[in-house]
Amino acid sequence: MAAPIPEGLPSTHVEKKNKKQKKPSKRYWEKTENPDQRKPEEEQSKDAQKQNKARLINRPLKRKKFEGSEQEKSDPFPGEAPVPKERLQKFKRGEKYKWHPDTLRKLKTAIKFSETVSDLAQDQAARFDLLLPEDAGFLEGDEDEDTCTISQDDIADAVDITSGSKYFNLDLSQFGPYRLDYSKNGRHLLLGGKRGHVACIDWHSKDLMCEVNVMETVNDVKWLHTEAMFAVAQKRWLYIYDSKGVELHCIKKFNDVLKMQFLPYHFLLATASATGFLQYLDVSVGKEIAAICTKMGRLDVMAQNPYNAVIHLGHPNGTVSLWSPNQKEPLVKLLCHRGAVRSLAVDKTGTYMVTSGLDRKLKVYDIRMFKHLHSCFLPAGASCLSLSQRGLLSAATGDVVQVYRDVCGSNPLTKPYMAHRLRGQVCGVAYCPFEDVLGIGHGRGFTSMIVPGAGEPNFDALDANPYRSSKQRQEWEVKALLEKVQPDLIVLDPGELGKIDKATFEQRHKRKVESLGFDPLGKEPFKPRAKKKGRSSAGAVERRKKKVAYEDQRDVIRESVQEKMEKQKELEEKAKAMKELEKKTALDRFRK
Repeated sequence: MAAPIPEGLPSTHVEKKNKKQKKPSKRYWEKTENPDQRKPEEEQSKDAQKQNKARLINRPLKRKKFEGSEQEKSDPFPGEAPVPKERLQKFKRGEKYKWHPDTLRKLKTAIKFSETVSDLAQDQAARFDLLLPEDAGFLEGDEDEDTCTISQDDIADAVDITSGSKYFNLDLSQFGPYRLDYSKNGRHLLLGGKRGHVACIDWHSKDLMCEVNVMETVNDVKWLHTEAMFAVAQKRWLYIYDSKGVELHCIKKFNDVLKMQFLPYHFLLATASATGFLQYLDVSVGKEIAAICTKMGRLDVMAQNPYNAVIHLGHPNGTVSLWSPNQKEPLVKLLCHRGAVRSLAVDKTGTYMVTSGLDRKLKVYDIRMFKHLHSCFLPAGASCLSLSQRGLLSAATGDVVQVYRDVCGSNPLTKPYMAHRLRGQVCGVAYCPFEDVLGIGHGRGFTSMIVPGAGEPNFDALDANPYRSSKQRQEWEVKALLEKVQPDLIVLDPGELGKIDKATFEQRHKRKVESLGFDPLGKEPFKPRAKKKGRSSAGAVERRKKKVAYEDQRDVIRESVQEKMEKQKELEEKAKAMKELEKKTALDRFRK
């Protein structure tokens, strides 16, 4: 038998690992250990790692600051990208104001603020010009092909379906010839037949809004500030209708109206009558602003300058006169033709005016200098003229409409860009805004003609949006009424409104010098010298100023007073001599 191993010595045999013995459960009266303390160290470290991972996941991400010379380099192109000068020049808003030495400080700050705002608007418009999706195009023919010979049917077949649907004819031979007018956003069309037929059309969708026969001669039709109202110049009086054909007003002060023009930013309807009167109606309040007797006979030729809202009238003696509601006399009179003026048109920038007369000449004028640029001879003369937003000129001669390109400039007119023959005598032409479409009213109805490159490709949705809803139209109408321009601000040069009237200042100063007898601004005022021992108090300084004040002018005042007294004595002596002569009789000669 093997000897037993004593208790103090270690065992030499390899012992098997003892199985884990379960600890006895604690009684309720014994202290319980923390659950984290019960776990072994390995399990505690795993739990800590899990908690740290959860904290990292929930922690907000922060950008690492890269260290090193390459990452710490500054931006080589700081700030916004520069805008080319050519693009900035496109959106320029006039010249900057030149200061006068007598300009008030408050006026200076106000003008500086307006200039900074306009510069910011110019910069933003030039930057956003890249985002405009559309671009204007023109009709180009093949080699040795004249674009004037291309027919409307060929153009409609070559373009897409949407653009081809813009060429159409309305056969309305019963009540013609027709006058026409497009709304400001180019969405709606207004037709007025000479024999009383009036119709409103949404020509994009070809929906008829209203149709009515007024049973009276219609001389002209015109849309007002929105497509909800339009004006009709009938045989006797002027009528206002809504878009459903309901008569709203009959204005009997405006009688025998032949032509109308609407000023959208002033809410003014200008009318020219057969009696020679030019009248202005404020549509927002329904009040007549001005009635001017031109004293030049029948007024059947009328146009407006969109730049300054000045009305241009053509007269039978060959002159064109420019009018404002603030003056009873014309601003400018210009002799344009040897015969009567038949039609005239002004471009949207207010720079060029095109006229045609009975002398069968078509003339182009620069309104800035009132200078004749060039002219051309038309065999039959032009009865109707219209300028598009891109500067294309349409001239109607008989039953043919010709479109000319590059009219506004020093280059003379050569051959037409396009031409179209109609079935009746042309009575009116008008370009549709923001569309390559020319509307023609003639004796057999209405024709919509496709003219590539005529309309502005991009529209301002805050000013004229063809796709606006009824809610947007209502909001626009409220804002336009709040921003309405007063008729007193219609002048030939709108740039003068922000300047000081130097002539009136000089006149006031001259009157003041004449009334006082001396120039109060001629010499600096007297400043007393400072004295000690309490002799420079405010009261003492004012007393010394009064003693010295106007010493230099006293002699001048005395001389002026003496001259006035001498003149009065001379007048009194002359009056006495006249009285004595009146008292004498023929027998006084025999008195000693």
